[in-house]
Amino acid sequence: MQTDTLAPEPSPETLELLNSRFAEKSVQTAGGVQCYREAGTPGADGMAIVLLHGIGSGAGSWLHAALKLAERARVVAWDAPGYGNSARLAPASPGAEDYAGRLDQMLDALGIDRCVLVGHSLGTLMATAYAHDLGKQRAARLVLLSPTRGYGNPALAERQEAVRAERLRTLEQVGIAGMARTRPAKMLSSEPSAEALAWVRWNMERLDTAGYRQAIEMLCNADMAAYAPAAMPVEVHSGDQDTVTIPANCRAIAEMFGAPYGSIAVAGHACHIERPEAVAAILEGAHAAAIADATPR
Repeated sequence: MQTDTLAPEPSPETLELLNSRFAEKSVQTAGGVQCYREAGTPGADGMAIVLLHGIGSGAGSWLHAALKLAERARVVAWDAPGYGNSARLAPASPGAEDYAGRLDQMLDALGIDRCVLVGHSLGTLMATAYAHDLGKQRAARLVLLSPTRGYGNPALAERQEAVRAERLRTLEQVGIAGMARTRPAKMLSSEPSAEALAWVRWNMERLDTAGYRQAIEMLCNADMAAYAPAAMPVEVHSGDQDTVTIPANCRAIAEMFGAPYGSIAVAGHACHIERPEAVAAILEGAHAAAIADATPR
């Protein structure tokens, strides 16, 4: 059984790559400052790839996958509201729709009219909520990586309270720093590389306590079933060693959307960190399919 290990620090080379090729940017929205990272350039097709991270992560987590995609598309990864230097949402207990509203504002500000929308873990709740309403015309395709259904279904009330209590208790007992030092192994496969452990840690270290609390509330409030089916093609993928959103649950979400499911070999929950080449290949395929679908025949 996998146990917590002390995660290493990322290499100076990785941080230099982040700062030189995937640097933090910001834009002013009606909801406040919204931060993001960007690589690549807009293609003639105008189809961007937009990346939404999970609850314990940030925009930087997409570094290696984003750089592999940069030759083909404009790639934008946001720091969700309350993450990095992005302004928090106004509600103390926001819903997925609140995050979707800020996403819509950011995409407006960045001039992104069409995109492949990619969510990882908690980000899949934001992505599906957006595609269900505000983003019906903008999101050409949805890619859900290690998706979570959320705990908002009334039938899950007892589980909802247990999840909320456990996450808040951990936050109180060890804080963000303690989580970042000891929990990265839970996000990866049974034999993770030092580089992957370090990158999970670096992104987790930058969590904002208040923003993380808001995200816990959203996880407990939301139910992905409310956003299915989708108006655009959907595909679901997860690591074959994911112990957070286990493959059986990810397959069930794929069935909910009538979507294909794919397994990513030798990958845990943070599949985009552990297997960036495989994830980039998945997103390249989704991007090409979205362009083909938009091309007049």
